[in-house]
Amino acid sequence: MKELVEVIAKSLVDNPDEVVVTQTENDKAIVIELRVAQSDMGKVIGKQGRIAKAIRAVVKAASSKEEKKVIVDIMQ
Repeated sequence: MKELVEVIAKSLVDNPDEVVVTQTENDKAIVIELRVAQSDMGKVIGKQGRIAKAIRAVVKAASSKEEKKVIVDIMQ
């Protein structure tokens, strides 16, 4: 999942070197944190959060085989 979010984010932003994706896992969920440069924040979130929702939808579809919930957080 981490690699998927990283590929999507790097293709969207102007500064792909500053994309950092971390993945933590507990017994109920997998949390993926996405950090991008401040200037690229709008590109990752999109108007009315459309791109962020699309990223979450793709990750949810890709993780459907796993029995854990996957949460994608976009951090500053």
